[in-house]
Amino acid sequence: MNDLRELYQEVILDHNKQPRNFGKLEQANCHAEGYNPLCGDRLNIWMNFNGDVIADVNFLGSGCAISTASASLMTDAVKGKTIDEAQKLCERFKDMITSDTEELDSVELGKLVVFAGVREYPARVKCASLAWHTLLAAFKDNNQIATTE
Repeated sequence: MNDLRELYQEVILDHNKQPRNFGKLEQANCHAEGYNPLCGDRLNIWMNFNGDVIADVNFLGSGCAISTASASLMTDAVKGKTIDEAQKLCERFKDMITSDTEELDSVELGKLVVFAGVREYPARVKCASLAWHTLLAAFKDNNQIATTE
């Protein structure tokens, strides 16, 4: 189990140091801003759609390693998915980081399972979920800042 935790930590640190899909996406179809008042993480997400499919998604922001890694892995996970598929993935991710169940559908969650241990640290749940709250806000396109509160 320790080897698995170390691997998960390495993935999180890698996505923090070299985040994927990082930077403003020019000419985006929608945008949302997120804020975690608990630790000050800030995040912006931009998306382009092809119909209801997320053709491209980028993020830009500042935050802790978990927040940045979560945004990086999230953008990889939702690219190419429909809005409905991405919303379902958001719910599954939320369930994983907040519930006590050890059942994880690693096929459905893929690399996102690296955040399963976050549930043991309640303050970090908000860091891991900020990108996901912001993604859902972008789908609503209501110009309100998404928060983890």
